[in-house]
Amino acid sequence: MSDKRFPELTPETMTDEQRQVAEAIQAGPRGAGLRGPFNALMCSPQLCDLVQRVGAYVRYATSIPAPLNELAICMAGRKWGAQYEFYAHRKLGIDAGLNPAILDSVANGRRPENMSSDEIVVYEFVMSLLGTGQVPDPRYQAVIDRFGERGVMDLVGAVGYYSLVSMVLNVALVPLPEGVEPPLKAL
Repeated sequence: MSDKRFPELTPETMTDEQRQVAEAIQAGPRGAGLRGPFNALMCSPQLCDLVQRVGAYVRYATSIPAPLNELAICMAGRKWGAQYEFYAHRKLGIDAGLNPAILDSVANGRRPENMSSDEIVVYEFVMSLLGTGQVPDPRYQAVIDRFGERGVMDLVGAVGYYSLVSMVLNVALVPLPEGVEPPLKAL
């Protein structure tokens, strides 16, 4: 699967700097390959390295439980209309235990029903952040009460990082796997 706008990099076509970054990505928690945004990001190897390190934290070391983190990630993907982002993280969210109906509602731009109290706290915080760039005191306090200050920053980090990733995916025109229907319809 290759980006539509950036040629697929191979070890033979990479610069030494790109090869070092690719090796760092492959040695990290993501494993092999330059999937998702990384082929395009490699046009700027230093940026790619910094972004991939932030992403490794936001995805694998966050204080936010995986299902809730994936909810926030999918909400960012929905905000930016990033088909690949939403597709990939919908599956990861379900694998982490998130109810598919919640993600279907997010995909359709509707508030999910039957969310747990933690899901509501994350959903409302992220909706405010993505909707206005602000978070009202009650929604901020709800995250503080449940996840602490680190949780607030980890949620902001997830939304910010995956907003960047969504934009990269959209600019690069990263396609969905063959035969996969786009999960996001126009709202």
